[in-house]
Amino acid sequence: MEGISDIKIIGIDETRPPKIRKEPYIDIIFKLSHQAPAEWCRAFNALLAKHTATPKIKESEGVYIEAYVRTIDEIAPFLALLQAKITECSQQYIECIESAARSAGNINSALALEAGEQGRLNRAVAALDFGEIKV
Repeated sequence: MEGISDIKIIGIDETRPPKIRKEPYIDIIFKLSHQAPAEWCRAFNALLAKHTATPKIKESEGVYIEAYVRTIDEIAPFLALLQAKITECSQQYIECIESAARSAGNINSALALEAGEQGRLNRAVAALDFGEIKV
């Protein structure tokens, strides 16, 4: 199974090749290695919201980065920028998930320290082993 840290650009969308428009723009759509979660897409879009090429990933698809460049010479540097931002976004996303897990662990620890019957129940539930069944 592929994870967040495995997301990378693997090419151009073959169904929508780069196209020079009448204006001085070249539409270019990059394809990701696999579908990214909607939250990751939102974070990526936010990370690049102020970039002049307005790269965007549709959260419902999570597979294509749609953008434009002004000249052919801008394509390679733009790709390098996107690759760096994908790595940065993935790292931030992973850190956010780990932080949420730590917070949940702290909340569970606090619940286990509660007094009375509720505290006893919380400690009993926290001690449950959901591993393999022992025969």
